[in-house]
Amino acid sequence: MPSVFIKTYGCQMNVRDSEQVARDLASRGYDLVQNEENADVVLLNTCSVRDMAEQKALSKMQTLGGRKKHRQHQVIGFLGCMAQSRGASILDELPDVDLVIGTQKFHEVGRHVDSLFEQLREKSGAKPLRIVDVAEETGSQNTIRDHLLAPSQVTAFVSIMQGCNMHCTFCIVPSTRGAERSRPIAEIVSEVTSLVAQGVKEVTLLGQIVNLYGRHEFPAIDGRSPFAQLLRAVCGVPGLQRVRFTSPHPIGFKDDLVACFRDLPNLCEHVHLPLQSGSDRILKAMHRTYTRAGYQRLIEKLRAAQPRIAFTTDVIVGFPGETEDDFNQTCDLVREVAFDNAFIFRYSPRRDTPAATMEGQLSEEIKMERNQILLRILDEIAERRVRELLGKEDEILVEGESRTNSNRFQGRTRTNRLVLIDANERWRGEILPVRLTESTGFTYYAEPVLM
Repeated sequence: MPSVFIKTYGCQMNVRDSEQVARDLASRGYDLVQNEENADVVLLNTCSVRDMAEQKALSKMQTLGGRKKHRQHQVIGFLGCMAQSRGASILDELPDVDLVIGTQKFHEVGRHVDSLFEQLREKSGAKPLRIVDVAEETGSQNTIRDHLLAPSQVTAFVSIMQGCNMHCTFCIVPSTRGAERSRPIAEIVSEVTSLVAQGVKEVTLLGQIVNLYGRHEFPAIDGRSPFAQLLRAVCGVPGLQRVRFTSPHPIGFKDDLVACFRDLPNLCEHVHLPLQSGSDRILKAMHRTYTRAGYQRLIEKLRAAQPRIAFTTDVIVGFPGETEDDFNQTCDLVREVAFDNAFIFRYSPRRDTPAATMEGQLSEEIKMERNQILLRILDEIAERRVRELLGKEDEILVEGESRTNSNRFQGRTRTNRLVLIDANERWRGEILPVRLTESTGFTYYAEPVLM
């Protein structure tokens, strides 16, 4: 059978979608390979959140198209957000592309690839078949449910919903992922139960705005939102040791969800809580629907419920109209919260979003300067945290080989700190007590605490 290589750009949702595609193709007999060099099928699962991600994917596909002159029987295709956004126009720009599949059609990739290879086998003189499938599909949120687990894999992503209704002025996601659609709790719990039976010890629940799960489909029960109900149900799966979720929105954190961090022992003490800006004026322009003070109160509530909780965040610098004062307010709030880590993004105009045509677009030089200032603040916070943590004991779930050093294993604490230890097969897949001994700032090194 033909071989397939899938390259994924962007978020954990894209990683999960690619896994579903790989699972489907493997079930059809395709061989999954780790590089594109000799692959019969090369698929790029794309991201549209920032221009840089789109440009990387376009550049990669141009390279693949150039090579195709010598590989007439190779199938190349775009999947995901950029495919959804651009649709058939991709074929005008990149005439060697065979396949363009949108975000609600990942479950159709295998069937379409089969059709392309059937045409190649016929070797007819007909015009080459090119497939574009970016239509909406009712129930598509229920199609990302199968897993392709590696040997000894102990963590897994579980997609619980698709789409977003928030329409932040900088964001293209509502147009690429569609409206919010959620899966039933029973189906998600069944999926998690199956994963645990296969050796998974930690799951991460995924959604565009994960804590707004089910708000249109399912009722509140006993004062608990659908997402709080789901968390309690998933945390109750026997044998499941850790639960995480990403990415939430501050407005989705009501008291019932805050209480989960107090009540559920296997809910990890970490929240990725996007801030975007510390200025109320800019938050309003972004249509973020919360204020600086509201964000601060939420942080305080979560810390009161779970004192060990760690916070990471997203911040956009250089949003249209952002003044020096607006930016300084963001810097002050980052210092005040003392985030454990943050992803700092320079604002990137996305077509068909309100922010792209706002007045006050800032230069790349200003964006870069502000980006560097915030990174320095994060480094200062990290240095203080390292001093607090070195020599302390913690526990990690050992996931397997480090991505950069095969002589080390990597794992994460419950607070989501990346920790490296010397490789030892006895520890693979185990919850391991460790003592933190060194740090580069955001990555820690540790030694086992032998019992």
